[in-house]
Amino acid sequence: MKREEEKKRPMHPERVILLSFLAVIAVGTLLFMLPFMTRRAPLSFMQALFTATSSVCVTGLTLIDPAASLAAPGQVLLLILIEIGGISMVTFATFFIFALKKRSGFRSIRLAQEYTNLDLFSQVKPLVRTIIITAVSCQALGAAALCAYFVPRFGAKGVWISVFTAVSAYCNAGFDIFGANAPFASLTAYNSEPLVMGVVMALIVTGGLGFYVFYDILTYRKNHHLTLHTRTVAVFTLALILFGFAAVLGFEWTNANTLAPLALPQKLTAALFQSITARTAGFASLNIGALQDVTKLFLLMLMFIGAGSGSTGGGIKVTTFAVLVMTVVSVLRGHGGTVIFGRRVDNRTVAKSLTVAALGLFAVLLVSSVIVLETPGLHGIDVLFEAVSAFSTAGLSSGVTASCGTAGLLSLICAMFFGRIGPVCFIIALNSRETDNDGRVLPEGRIMVG
Repeated sequence: MKREEEKKRPMHPERVILLSFLAVIAVGTLLFMLPFMTRRAPLSFMQALFTATSSVCVTGLTLIDPAASLAAPGQVLLLILIEIGGISMVTFATFFIFALKKRSGFRSIRLAQEYTNLDLFSQVKPLVRTIIITAVSCQALGAAALCAYFVPRFGAKGVWISVFTAVSAYCNAGFDIFGANAPFASLTAYNSEPLVMGVVMALIVTGGLGFYVFYDILTYRKNHHLTLHTRTVAVFTLALILFGFAAVLGFEWTNANTLAPLALPQKLTAALFQSITARTAGFASLNIGALQDVTKLFLLMLMFIGAGSGSTGGGIKVTTFAVLVMTVVSVLRGHGGTVIFGRRVDNRTVAKSLTVAALGLFAVLLVSSVIVLETPGLHGIDVLFEAVSAFSTAGLSSGVTASCGTAGLLSLICAMFFGRIGPVCFIIALNSRETDNDGRVLPEGRIMVG
């Protein structure tokens, strides 16, 4: 009887999300291996799997340069996978159910609720609509603005470059098609072009704030206040961007391989861009491999933190970082719990934040260990940088990915998938039990810490 009840019980939303991403990655891998997808030889299975995973998980780490290796159909497929991974097929499906005015069951609403991280069922429908409208509008405006620069220089091809760049930037994917002449160059040649850099930075920030932030802003006139979540994301995002900007500018100012040769305006642009893109976008305004180790360390921290919850970006998320920081501050101030902007954060949120950070750190250390054991000659900070980049779906590379063997590449693939799905969602998806100590009230225990 118990087994029959378990069979009738609907699949958990977390597991649906996990399996959906796996299915898209599998289809993308098979399609990338088709001969007409590439300019020369077809991709190997590992190249196709890595590219499909990186695009669906909107990471940007790659074994191939999209412009030099992929033909037009391959680039189109790459863009489609980025859009699916960034906006999520779950959100798309739920939106079209509503758009077609079909009846949405409890399970469909629950699935959307889990993915968008909402507390109220009534918020799902308007939020999903906001997600699609915001995403399409931002990408269209970004592509139109980029066309003003690329079309006069590349003609009709400039339209495709603009669209691809806008989608990749908004989805925080970091893939680019600028490498036809200089593979893996990313945006290093555009530091002197304020239109290109400005539009890409705006798209990265917009996509990384989180869909709920935009929903909150759009409903401000009705509610007359911004939620604690929105205020926390806005303040900490700005603080992290300025922190990264100062770090890159300060440590790379005299580096002959990065900022030193650039004029002052270009230095400022490149440093600001690198700070913003480190928050899970993956584009590069500087040669990442040539950065000082201390700069890589600061960028590594920014990548690990990542973007906002419910956004196109990855990492442990800005709000998770904010809760951890304010928990420390609250303890030092003698508060009874975590306090942010005069509001108490519940213990469940604090526990979840600690869990996400701990699982993320464990994943990074595990991946780093695999790569070091397989390829012992690699520089330690570069290995850690690559592992964090994979987990946070940032996509910035210090060159380690190209040197990895099969085990290292598989570990990076797992890190990208784990980082995109989310540590807590991933664990819940593998555990079908939803009990809270079986309803028992457990006695309190004390442990000495510190």
